[in-house]
Order: sequence, then structure tokens, then C-alpha cells
Amino acid sequence: MPVVHVDKEEFYKALGKEYSTDEFSELCFDFGLELEEDTSEKELAIREVGTIKAEGLSEKPILKIETPANRYDLLCHEGISRAFLIFQGKAKPPTYKVVDPKDGQIQITVKSETAQIRPHVVGAILRDISFNEKNYSNFIELQEKLHINLCRKRTLVAIGTHDLDTLKPPFTYEALPPKSIKFAPLNQPKEYDGEELMKFYEADKHIGKFLHIIRDSPVYPVIYDTNRVVCSLPPIINGDHSKITLNTKNVFIECTATDLTKAKIVLNTIVTMFSEYCAEPFTIEPVEVIYPDGKICTYPDLSPRFIKVKADYINACIGVMLTSSEIITYLNRMALSAKLVNEAELSVEIPPTRADILHACDVMEDVAIAHGFNNIPKKTLKIINSTGKALPINKLSDLVRKEIALSGWSEVLPLILCSHDENFAYLNKKDDNSTAVKLENPKTLEYQVVRSSLLPGILKTVRENKKHALPIKVFEVSDIVLKDDSLERKTRNERHVCAIYCAKVSGFELIHGLVNRLMDMLNVKLVSVNGDDVGYYIKESENPTYFPNRCADIFLRRSSKSSSIVTSKIGNFGILHPNVLEKFEIMYPCSVVEFNLEEFI
Repeated sequence: MPVVHVDKEEFYKALGKEYSTDEFSELCFDFGLELEEDTSEKELAIREVGTIKAEGLSEKPILKIETPANRYDLLCHEGISRAFLIFQGKAKPPTYKVVDPKDGQIQITVKSETAQIRPHVVGAILRDISFNEKNYSNFIELQEKLHINLCRKRTLVAIGTHDLDTLKPPFTYEALPPKSIKFAPLNQPKEYDGEELMKFYEADKHIGKFLHIIRDSPVYPVIYDTNRVVCSLPPIINGDHSKITLNTKNVFIECTATDLTKAKIVLNTIVTMFSEYCAEPFTIEPVEVIYPDGKICTYPDLSPRFIKVKADYINACIGVMLTSSEIITYLNRMALSAKLVNEAELSVEIPPTRADILHACDVMEDVAIAHGFNNIPKKTLKIINSTGKALPINKLSDLVRKEIALSGWSEVLPLILCSHDENFAYLNKKDDNSTAVKLENPKTLEYQVVRSSLLPGILKTVRENKKHALPIKVFEVSDIVLKDDSLERKTRNERHVCAIYCAKVSGFELIHGLVNRLMDMLNVKLVSVNGDDVGYYIKESENPTYFPNRCADIFLRRSSKSSSIVTSKIGNFGILHPNVLEKFEIMYPCSVVEFNLEEFI
């Protein structure tokens, strides 16, 4: 969850009241936030880096407020103080206005080459703004918070803010080869081209972590003004020419993005938070974006959205009986206005600051917050005939786990995903394309297939623990996944048991003994291969995963519902083939058993 640092003195001044730590903590709780700490810059630094490095830092008190990750409007002093004032009834929600441009419509023309790397751009102007040290610091911090949170470390959106008076519109958004882009980056006296910039910022702790976003691209995104002055090289750095200072009066904001929706949310958040410092508060000048196909879009779009919500739905979810007028009052405290559509339904107006409200349940949550969680009556639920029972397969699995553990084996829980080779080639198997479920778009080569056997996970566990004292005796009782076209979902889970013995000797007899012990526990007797008795039997087989002549299949013979005898192969055990061990980097012989547990239900 994002944590916002606000100056305690300035914040209480904005709220018009001094609070004790407990009082302010209670106010935060009532609004759905949490006061993490009442501290100072110096105190924080002493805890984190020590007394010496904390020298010279301010002892001025600050408040650390933890905010929800989806409340982008609460990522700065301005947003939180405004929300608290509205919540307490001390202020009304502001009306944000997009006004006519003062000096003609400012435009950004998008070149077609930007589609290769970062196709979207949005913009806005904050006119006649007044900065001081405090709100300027808040302005920069909000951008950093958005970059980390909503912008996903600048991969989705990158924010550029510029002193408009140092630039000459209109602007162009282009994508050019690195060598052809040359400018002095922020706070640097020397000019660099795109490639030189990448080398220059490699060791920079702040900028260096963003270089990978565009570094390997044949073209870099860049924004120019009419005089070919570089405004920014998104998402890396702005140009020094247009940097903002405390004396800046007109701010040009541009957000380049791979996700247009996120870009519009970011732009709306910035302009709604800091337009309060404009000469005419809460007014924003628009910017036109002209796309390569001739389409023209105007940003920002600050028009409200509307959601219809039923009063009965809100009451049922919260567990209260509020009238429609009470619900409207509570929504007003959360900066949402609402009116009655009819006796049972409300139309809620969502301001541009609340991109987190997507559904009626989000409106319901705001009503619950304004009503007060502590004011919701407690109810004791009457539970009738709700005694749960373990599924038979889970109950059986627990019994098998206990039995194997009591025999001296350790349980492991490997991942259910594995690579294609681990599931097939490493086990000397061929993929028949009808067994394993494959991921359509795997993130890495390690996770391509949903395992169709427990064996790869067990072998990887042994590989990672081969330095431990021998013997290594581990087991797993878990699900595999198999294709099954007879089912609607085309797949099915199957509960398997797998155990491995790894030592300087093969331990085949120990694995065989474990099979016999489990069958005894399952009350299944050993029967003759050629007879008709109900029970289990083993039969020598050839399996490429196992050493030749050192493998046996396990068969289960049982009565069906029609009283006929049904025989099915449920698994196998044996000594693993040396090629299999080599693939998994295991240098000692191993014996393994794996069988289907569901056949015993």
C-alpha cells in the first residue's frame, strides 16, 4: 500500500485544526486510511541509515499515511486534505473546469513511428500557477508516487512536466533513432545523444532502473517544440531547457503511454490535484492531440461519469437500513453527488478524481465508510446443518501422507508448472499432444506445461538438495492435470502419490516395500497376476523413464457396479534410467514409485 508523507504543521493548517496523534489516527480510520507513524525526516533516517547520515535533516514532524493502492487521488497532501475537509463537512467538492485556451489552442502532433514503441500521448496546461517550496515538493512527489504505482515504474505511463514559457508550441511527438536525438537532460549542462544518455545514466540509482524500457528499441520516443527543442525523452528524463522552478507560472504536462486509459487517469489526477494553485482555482487548459490518421482528441476529459445503484443493494451489502436521503448524504461526504432516479434507485455522479469507482460495489463501499464501520450493527449468524465434510479423496490423501511420513519420508510441495522438457524429454518420453496441458503464452521456459506427472517436481527437489546427507527420501501427494475431451473444461485433475529414494545404492527393495505398505494400509491385498481375485498385483514392464528390466507396473483388480471384474493400471515403480538422472543433475541412483490414488475411492 502506498505511504504518503505529509508535513504535519502544513497538513493540520490545511485542515484548520490541530489533532493529537490518537485523534488523527481515529480520523484516518474513519475515512478508511491508516496513520502509520507520526515522526520526522531525521528520526526516519536515524532508524534507516544511522545517526551520522541523518545529520542536517529536518526535525520537523511529518505524518506517514497509508492509502489504498487504487485511490490515486490520495497520493499527495492536496488530495488527502481535500478529501478530509469534504468528509468532515468543512468544504464542498470542487468543480473542475476545462477552460478555453488563453493564448490559442496548444497541439501535439503524433508521428506514425511512435506506434513502434509508445503510441499514446495526452496533455494539459496549468495556467498562472503559484508554486512555493511545499506545494512544489508535493507536485514532484505525486509524480513519483504515480510512476511507481499506477504507471508500473513508467512502463505503462511516463509523466513529463515543463515550464511552458520556455517552449514554443505546437509540439510534435516522434520516435527517432537514438543517435539523432541530442539534448541536455535535466540538471545537466552537457548535451548527449540517445546512446550516450544510456551509458551516462547506467550507474544512476534513480534513472538507471528505467533504461531497459526503451534501450533495446531501434527508435526512442521524443517530444519536440516548434524550434526542435527537446522537451523530454520518455520514459527516461526531461530536458533541462524546460525544467520547472519555483518561478514557473505556466506548466505544460504531457504523459506518454502504452496504455491510453492509464495515461488519462494519470493526467486527470495531476491536474485535479494541483489546479487549486492556479489563479483561477480548479481550471485547466486543454491540449489537442493530432494522430497520424488525422483523428483529433482533446485532453483532459474531466466530464463526470454516472452509475446507477439500488438502495436495497447498498443496504443488503452493508447490513443496515438506510433511507435514500441518508445514502445521498453519506455519498456527499465522500465527494460523490447523487440524486434519486426513483424510490429504489440512485444515480451517482463520479468525479474525474475517482477512477477507482467501476461498479455499484465501489459506491456501496464509500457509503459504508461514511456511515462508519464501527456503526454497522453486529449480527450473529445462525448456521444450520452446515457441518462440512472432507472430500473422500482429500481424506484419503491425508491418511496416505501420514502413513508415508511415519515410514520415515519427508513431504515436499513442488510447483505444479514445469518446462516442456522436464515433463517429457528429461523423462525419456515423447509428447503425444494429448496428455499435457500447455500454457499458450508462458512467461518463462521454466513454466510451459501443467505437470502430467509428479516425478519432475520430485526430481528437481532432489537436485536442489543433493548436498544433504544421504539417503534422501521424499514424497508428494498432490494433483496432476490431464487433457480430457469428454469434459466441458477439456481437462481433469488426478490425485497421485509419488515417492523417491536417492542414495549410493538404488533402494529398489525399499520402494517396493513402501508400495506393499501403502496397499496394506489401503486394505488391498496382493493377488496373482493370472487369477480373478480382487486386489493389486505388479507386473514387469518396459518404460523408458526407468532402467531396463528394473521397472514394474502396478495393477488394481476390483469389482465394478455390475459385479464384473475390472482391471486397470494405476502406476509404476522402479530404478530411474541414468539418462533421466543426468538430465536432472543427480549423481546417485534413485528408485521411484508413482500411482493414481483416485482408483481407491
